[in-house]
Amino acid sequence: MFRIGIDLGGTKIEGIVLDERGKEIFRKRIETQRELGYRHILNRIGELYHEQAAQIKNQPHTFGLGTPGAIAPRTGLLKNSNTVCMNGQPVKADLEKLLGRKIEIQNDANCFAMAEALLGAGRGNRMKPFRLVEPKGFEPLTPTMPLWCSTN
Repeated sequence: MFRIGIDLGGTKIEGIVLDERGKEIFRKRIETQRELGYRHILNRIGELYHEQAAQIKNQPHTFGLGTPGAIAPRTGLLKNSNTVCMNGQPVKADLEKLLGRKIEIQNDANCFAMAEALLGAGRGNRMKPFRLVEPKGFEPLTPTMPLWCSTN
């Protein structure tokens, strides 16, 4: 199954499409344009996602988004993002509505940790990466993390 990932940053949004073997088949970087606000950023993500899906002729795929900050478990709102207009917003719910599909969204540092564990220095080792989850403490990272480490 194909994997589509988007990395949301303060100045850029970067998307990648991987085939079932993890080979990169498409990559594109666009400006975030955060000064234009929350809805504009969501629309930029949506446009990039649709361009990525078109690259694989809308074949079945997973989709994940890595973002600075985290989704608060109780409220579903993004917090601690350096893209300030995103804070306090239901990013996951709004993107799912915009795209008409379920998505996986994770903190970008957690995505990096999973990618490094599965595809980088940890590849082939029996290590168990963890992420910090407020207020519970630590929990294992799973291969459903978005971006380059999305596996299902």
